[in-house]
Amino acid sequence: MPEPEPSSPDTPPEQSHHLSSPLLLILVLLTAVMFQGPVRGALAAPVMQSWMTVFVAVVVQALPFLVLGVLLSAAIAVFVPPSFFARALPKRPALAVPVAGAAGAVLPGCECASVPVAGALVRRGVAPAAALAFLLSAPAINPIVLTATAVAFPGNPEMVLARFVASLVVACAMGWLWQRLGRTDWLRPPSRSSYEGQSRGAAFWGSVRHDVMHAGGFLVVGAMAAATLKAVVPAEWLRAAAGHPVLSVLVLAVLAVLLSICSEADAFVAASLTQFSLTARLAFLVVGPMVDLKLFAMQAGTFGRSFALRFAPATFVLAVAVSVLTGAVLL
Repeated sequence: MPEPEPSSPDTPPEQSHHLSSPLLLILVLLTAVMFQGPVRGALAAPVMQSWMTVFVAVVVQALPFLVLGVLLSAAIAVFVPPSFFARALPKRPALAVPVAGAAGAVLPGCECASVPVAGALVRRGVAPAAALAFLLSAPAINPIVLTATAVAFPGNPEMVLARFVASLVVACAMGWLWQRLGRTDWLRPPSRSSYEGQSRGAAFWGSVRHDVMHAGGFLVVGAMAAATLKAVVPAEWLRAAAGHPVLSVLVLAVLAVLLSICSEADAFVAASLTQFSLTARLAFLVVGPMVDLKLFAMQAGTFGRSFALRFAPATFVLAVAVSVLTGAVLL
C-alpha cells in the first residue's frame, strides 16, 4: 500500500472549522433578525419591560463607579510598593490590625485587587492578622464604595455610616481573631508578586482589563438577578421572605455570596431590592465584599484551601451578626 506523500512547504494548511467570536456574533445577529417578530413580541410583554427597566437602571448607575474603582485599585496594586505598607503599620500586630483596617478607607481597591495586595503584604513581612484586616476592609469601606452607596441610597444617608461601621468592625474583629486563633500552617503566602516580570504600564493595563472583564461580568449577572427578582419572582414570595426579620437577612446574605458582585456596584443592586428591610440590605452590602464565590476561589489560590475553608465561613457568620447589630442601632 503506497504511503501518503509528505506535504511540501507550499501546501496550504487545512482550514479550521472552529467557530470564531466574530462568526458566532454574526450567527447570533442573523438569528435575531430572522426571528425578530417573536423577539419583539417577547420584549413587549409587561414582564420583560419591567425586567429591562431594572436591569438597565442598575448597570447604568453602577458602571461609572466600577470603572473608577478598577482604575484606582490597579494603580495602587501596581504603583504603590508593598514595602510602604510594612513601614506604615505598627510593629505590634494588635495595633497593626485596626490601622490596616482603617487604611481601607483611604486606599480604594476592589475584591480582585485586595487579595493579591494582602498576599504581597504577608510576603513582605506584615503580620498576617493586619494583612487580612486590610483584605476585608479595602473593598468594603473605600471612598468609591461609600460614594456609590450614598448615590444608591439618597433617601437613607445612614446606610453609608452603617456600612462603614459594620464593615470596619468585621475586618478588625477577623484580624484579631486570626491573631488569637490562627495557625501558621493554615496560611500559605504566595511565593512571588502578581506582576513580576512586567513593566508597570503593562501590569497596570493588564490589571485594568482583567478586573473590568471580571467585575463587569459579575455586575451584569447581579443586575440580571436583581431584575429577575423584581419582575419574575412572585411578589408574595419576596414579601414572605422580606417580612421575616431573620429569614430576610439570611436570604440576602446568601444571595451576596452567590452573586459575587463587585463592591463598587453592589449598592445599586441592594437599593433595587426594595421589598427587604434596610438591615437585610446592609447584610448584603457587608457580606458581599468579604465573602463570595470568586473571593473564596481567589483566597484559596493565594493562601491555600485550608485557609479559605476556615476564614470564609467565620467571616460570613461574623458579618451577618455585626450587620444585624449595626442595623438595630443605626437603621
